Amino acid sequence: MLLPETLKVHDREQFDFHFAYFLPWKNQMVPAIEVLGSQVVCFKAKSNLQMFLRVREISRYVQEHQIDVIHSHLPWAGVIARLVGKNTGVPVVYTEHNKWERYNKITYWLNKLSFSWQDAAVAVSDDVQQSIRKNAGTNFEELFLPVVQQDNLNKKVQKPYLLNILNGVNTAHFVRDEQAGQQIRQDLGISANALVIGTVSVFRFQKRLDVWMEITADILKRVPEAHFIIVGDGPLKEELLAKRKALGIEERLHMPGLKTDVKPYFSAINIYMMSSIFEGLPIALLEAMSCGCAVISTKAGGVGEVVEDGKSGLLCEADDYMKLADYGVQLLQNKELRATLAAGARARVQADFSIDKMTKQLEELYLYLKEERG
Repeated sequence: MLLPETLKVHDREQFDFHFAYFLPWKNQMVPAIEVLGSQVVCFKAKSNLQMFLRVREISRYVQEHQIDVIHSHLPWAGVIARLVGKNTGVPVVYTEHNKWERYNKITYWLNKLSFSWQDAAVAVSDDVQQSIRKNAGTNFEELFLPVVQQDNLNKKVQKPYLLNILNGVNTAHFVRDEQAGQQIRQDLGISANALVIGTVSVFRFQKRLDVWMEITADILKRVPEAHFIIVGDGPLKEELLAKRKALGIEERLHMPGLKTDVKPYFSAINIYMMSSIFEGLPIALLEAMSCGCAVISTKAGGVGEVVEDGKSGLLCEADDYMKLADYGVQLLQNKELRATLAAGARARVQADFSIDKMTKQLEELYLYLKEERG
C-alpha cells in the first residue's frame, strides 16, 4: 500500500497530510493511515457521478483545515479536485497512473475538458507522459526538480506544469522474509522447496489474468511440479475462478484473495509474472523486485522503463505474451539465471525507484506550488 508507506518517509514536521476517499467500501488503507497519525475522511458517494455532489462539502473542508495543496489520484478524483481547486484557489496536483487511450469515453472527456484547471500534472512514467501530451488538449510548462531557478515565482503562469515523478517503494521494508514466505507456503499447501510463480493484481481486463492462467497451464505441461499464486480480487473474480477450473489447474494455482499485507506473498514467490496489455508504472512490480523476485513480463507501459531485459527480468511484447511460458520454464529450470535476475531486480529498484526519492520530489513540488501559486 503506497500511501501508508509514503507517510513513513515524508517530513512530518513540515507536512501534515489529510486523506479523502469517496467509496465507503474502498477503506482497506484507512487503519494503516490513521495509525500513522493522519486524518482520513470519507465523502460518501455510491458512484462516480455522485462524487460531484460532494464538491461543495470538500471545498468547505479544504478551507476549514487550511489545506495548502490538493493532490489527487485517479481520473474521477482528479476532476473533483480541479473543481475544488477552482472553488477555493488552492493549487491542485494530479498524478496520472495510466495511458489515456485506455479510458472509457466519459472518463476521457471529463479529464480532457478539465485538465487545464490544475497546477501540475505528474506522470508516473515516460509512456504515461507521452499519452498526456497526445490527448490532454492543453499546453504545459516544463518543471524540473529540484527547482534551482526561481524566476517563475509570482508570475502566475496560467498553463499547468507537467513532470515525471516515478513511483517508488520502501526498499528497507520490502526485503525478502524467508520465514514469512514459508508460512504462506505452509498455509497454501506448498512445500518449502517448491518453485513458485506469482503475481499481485486487481482482477481487471488490463491485467489479462485469463491469459496469465493460460500461460500457467502451458508451463505446467513442462514443469508439472511448479506452483502458482495470484493475490488479489476484483470484478472479474468469478470469470477467473471458472477459467482456473476449466483449465484443470486448481490444485496448482492458488488464489488466496485480497491481502493488505503482500510482503509475505512476495517472499513466497520465486518468479513474478505479469501479462498486462497496458500499464502505468505498477507498484506491485516494484515491491516484488525489491523483495528479490525475478521478473518475467510483457513490455506494457512503464514496465519496460523499470525492468532491464536480461538484467533484472525477461520481457516480451504485449501481443507475444505466450513467450512468457518459455521464460517461466527457463527460469524454473535455471537456478543461476533466476538468482542473477532476482539480484538485478532488487538492485534496480534500490538505485532508481526508492520511495525516498519519490517523496522528496513530491515535497519539492508541494512547496514550490504553495509559494508560486498558493
